[in-house]
Amino acid sequence: MKYLEDLEKICRINSFTQNKKGVDRVGKQMREWLENIGFITEVHERALIGNHLLFLSPKTEGKKILLLGHNDTVFPEGTFEEFTQDSNWVYGAGVCDMKGGNIVALEALRNIYKKNGKIENIDFLLVSDEESGSDDSKYLTVKIAKNYDYCFVFEAGGKNLELVTGRKGVGTFTIRIKGRASHAGTSYTKGINANLEASYKLIELTKLTNLKVGTTVNVGMINGGIGANTISPSCELKVEIRYKSNSERDRLLDELNRVTDKSFVEGTKSKLDGLIQRDVMETTDRQIELIKKLEEIINSKILTEERGGVSDANVVASCGVVTLDGFGPFGDGDHTVRERALKSSFKSRIDLMSKILDYHQKHKTIV
Repeated sequence: MKYLEDLEKICRINSFTQNKKGVDRVGKQMREWLENIGFITEVHERALIGNHLLFLSPKTEGKKILLLGHNDTVFPEGTFEEFTQDSNWVYGAGVCDMKGGNIVALEALRNIYKKNGKIENIDFLLVSDEESGSDDSKYLTVKIAKNYDYCFVFEAGGKNLELVTGRKGVGTFTIRIKGRASHAGTSYTKGINANLEASYKLIELTKLTNLKVGTTVNVGMINGGIGANTISPSCELKVEIRYKSNSERDRLLDELNRVTDKSFVEGTKSKLDGLIQRDVMETTDRQIELIKKLEEIINSKILTEERGGVSDANVVASCGVVTLDGFGPFGDGDHTVRERALKSSFKSRIDLMSKILDYHQKHKTIV
C-alpha cells in the first residue's frame, strides 16, 4: 500500500494554516505527484497563507468534475507531527482531516491514468485555509465552481462509509454594546450597564435555538467591563449560528438584527458585525439522482448522512453545483492528537472513486 507511504510523507510536514512554509511544502509534494500523471498546475499565490493550487486536466466535450480538498491542518508546529500505525489504523495530523482524503483522490486519479493513459475533464482544487474558515479561498472556489457539473469533496467518510449530502450553514457575529461608565459606589445611577444589556441579549439569542429543525445559536464569548467597582461602559458578545435550511438562515439574520437594535437597558446602543461563513448545503433531488447512478456504477448500496459541521462542500453547493462530500477515509479524533484513520477504508474509498472516475472517462458524463 504505497499510498500509505505517501500519506506519511505529507503528514510528517506540519501544515498548520498559519504555517505558510509548511502548507506550501505539502502543496509542492502534491504538485509533483499530480504533474506526474498529466495535470497542469495553476498556482494562486498568497503572501500570508499557503498558495491555493488548481490542478487542471485537458478538456473535451462532456461533463466536468471538480475534486476538492485542503492541505492545511489545525495543529501548530511542534504539537502533533508524528505518524504511526498498527494493524488497523494510521495515526497523525490530517490522516482523516484531510490529507487522507487527498491521498484517496490522488490514488484514484493514478488508477485512471494507468488504465487510460490520460485524464480529461477532471480538475482538483487544493486550498490552504479550510481549517480557519476558507475566508480567502472561498472566493476562488466560488469563482471556478461554475465551470463544473459535479463536485466530489474528500473530507472523512462516515463510520459506515456514508457520503455526506447535507451540512449546516454557519455564521459568526459580534454584537458590540455601548453603555456609560460610572463609579459603582458613589454614582451608581449615573451609569448605563453594558454588561446588563448583554445578559438580556444572551437570553434572547439563546431562545432562537430550535433543536427540532437543527438550529443552534451559541453565545460563545462575552467580554465586557472594567472592574467590579465600575458600571460597565462596553461589552461584546461573540455569537455563532448554525442552521439546516435557507429559511432558518433568514429567520436568524432577522432576529440577530432585532436583538441588536432593541435596548433592554435604557440608554445602551448596539452594533452588529459578522457574516455567514459558509452557507447551508441542503440535500437535493439532484444529489439523490446522482447517488442512484453511482450505485449502478459500483453495483453496491451507498449510505448517506447529513452533518452539523461545515466544509468547502458548503461553498460549492451554494453555487448550484451537484456536490457530494465524505469521499475520504473513515477516521475519528480529528482536531485532536488522537486523530486516526481506518486502513481498510482507504482501499474502499479508492476503489469507489476509481470506478466513478473510470465511468466518467468512458462516457464523459455520470448523470
